[in-house]
Amino acid sequence: MLSCKEVTHLLSEGQDRKLFLRERFALEMHLAMCKGCTNFRKQMDFLRTACRRYAGKAIDDRHESER
Repeated sequence: MLSCKEVTHLLSEGQDRKLFLRERFALEMHLAMCKGCTNFRKQMDFLRTACRRYAGKAIDDRHESER
């Protein structure tokens, strides 16, 4: 069983690379039982989406100012 520290590390790595099957399985097993890590995953997803939207808006704003 993974510790919460290991899970947060894997969740972070999963943003940058595809996790191995055994890593994904262990991660999902832990998340099924740990509300704290499940909340951390949701927060990471929210922040990633917000950053992508902000970056997209910044690019759009830059293009608008060039016109």
